[in-house]
Amino acid sequence: MERLEADAFQKERLLRGGTWIVAFLADWCPFCERFRPGFSELDGKAGFRVAVGDVTSEESPLWDDFGIEVVPTVVVFRDGRPVFRANGILGAGLARRDLENARAAALGQKG
Repeated sequence: MERLEADAFQKERLLRGGTWIVAFLADWCPFCERFRPGFSELDGKAGFRVAVGDVTSEESPLWDDFGIEVVPTVVVFRDGRPVFRANGILGAGLARRDLENARAAALGQKG
């Protein structure tokens, strides 16, 4: 799975074409580590690509560019533009249903 640094983005846009599900994760976050295996299962599925937006550094501009307050946060991009977002919940992270909703959004389905 590709790991994207801040230079793969321009403010709130992903500088890639196609459909991508990007999980903004930090290596120091226990909720991110719990979320990562389920997210990794999406890698290689037809119709979209997956990547990690690395926000391990609290100095990463991605925190401000995407208004990330809690990790993990997942954003689905279509041709560089965000079309779906699931924000992590402080003290809980993201649920499996958030991941399924992201997958559905990436496939153009209702979650």
